[in-house]
Amino acid sequence: MFTRIARRYDLMNSLMTGGRHHAWRRKVADTAAGAPAGPVLDLATGTADLAIAVRARTPVRFVAGADFSEGMLQVGQAKLRERRVARTELLVADALALPFRDGAFACVVSAFLLRNLEDLERGLAEMRRVTTRGGRVVTLDIVRPAQPLWGAAFGAYFSRVVPAVGALVAGDRQAYTYLPQSVDRFVTPDELVELMEKVGLRDVGYRRFGLGTIALHVGIA
Repeated sequence: MFTRIARRYDLMNSLMTGGRHHAWRRKVADTAAGAPAGPVLDLATGTADLAIAVRARTPVRFVAGADFSEGMLQVGQAKLRERRVARTELLVADALALPFRDGAFACVVSAFLLRNLEDLERGLAEMRRVTTRGGRVVTLDIVRPAQPLWGAAFGAYFSRVVPAVGALVAGDRQAYTYLPQSVDRFVTPDELVELMEKVGLRDVGYRRFGLGTIALHVGIA
């Protein structure tokens, strides 16, 4: 599904968020900058926007971008070449079975990954496993708003407007029908804190953005 929409993925993100998705990724990069010295893994890197944001924020770091979708990686690789982004490598990988040794990264970041994992706890455990002791795990994802009235309006926008725009712009209504469904079945921010603590992360906390529709979580390995 993600390979099908890879060519229009960035455009759809900009349309759906009014361009704010770049600012949210920069907040992830800012949070990652506080991690110990060492390489960063951008998991579910997609078209590499977060990897690029991390490199811009901390140019001395090496960044590995991993994704399950080869189509997304092809778009990301072209973007890296066009922008001449150095010290960044993209590779195919399964988030539930990462091909890295324990503690390989000072920080693991992800944007809009967690809702798509078949086994959320296992995915978080893998992120924790490949993070060095004292390093950071930072996640960004769409969540249901806490305020009921705004939640209803957001739900209507996501379930009705977004699929229609997806059909028109990306030519794929199914993919953008899946998106609101994935948010509906996703855990709450507080439940995600509990899962992150369960896999061994410490001092877990989160902040909301986008009128409460986006949550940034961070935990210490």
